Amino acid sequence: MAHSMRTTTLPVGEAIPVLGQGTWKMGESRRQREHEIAALQAGIDLGMTLIDTAEMYADGLSEEVVADAITGRRADVFLVSKVLPHHASFSGTIAACEASLKRLRTDCLDLYLLHWRGQVPLEETLEAFDRLTRDGKIRHWGVSNFDVADMEELAAIAGDRQPAVNQVLYNLTRRGIEYDLIPWCNKRAIPVMAYSPVEQGRLLDSAEVKRIAERRGATPAQVALAWVLRRPGMIAIPKAGAAAHVRENRAALDLILNDEDLLALDRSFPPPKSAQALEMI
Repeated sequence: MAHSMRTTTLPVGEAIPVLGQGTWKMGESRRQREHEIAALQAGIDLGMTLIDTAEMYADGLSEEVVADAITGRRADVFLVSKVLPHHASFSGTIAACEASLKRLRTDCLDLYLLHWRGQVPLEETLEAFDRLTRDGKIRHWGVSNFDVADMEELAAIAGDRQPAVNQVLYNLTRRGIEYDLIPWCNKRAIPVMAYSPVEQGRLLDSAEVKRIAERRGATPAQVALAWVLRRPGMIAIPKAGAAAHVRENRAALDLILNDEDLLALDRSFPPPKSAQALEMI
């Protein structure tokens, strides 16, 4: 029985979980495969039904891990994958999507993203997204690692067609998007999907994060995740390779940071005072 989950709404009106599961680096170790499958399944049970993967991750093996995890449960999952920029021509995007669908053993993606900007004109990638949508191979499309200038350019090309999300790097140590990109997306009701919300584990060693965790009876990871999830329209996709870690992440939704916590984190991790170049990892 899946747990209830806080949701945010896509521009088309569909509600999706604010806390999902990332899969970067999954599939790289054969020894870890069963643990990774079990972790993803535990997350689905807990309501973390948004699963984010990409053709790039472990050269497609991440998608195969996801396929094993969602066998018999595809209808429960909001499935996200991404096309690499050098595949993002019209025919290349369609071929990449079909290859992802094959690895994921499904006939449709819920959301398909351009992984980052490349040399292919955006018009061509959008044309492919339109074709994939018409053909029933994807339900929604979006972008990843797009800064404000990229989003403005996309909006000028896309017209009435709106990206479902912009997936970007966001955590306590990477706050630049608060200055301009988050307000831009919020104004247009485009959710921001935060990858590496715990900075690949490095935030767990922060003295301030540890202090708040101790005071609140939480773990440092839960504090870092709760901080990302405090914002309306924000989705976080932490990666967890073990079921216990997934359960820890899920409990972050029950932690509401208070003003004292947020002020302390602002002192240790100051918000941006001017526009900054978009960070990526």
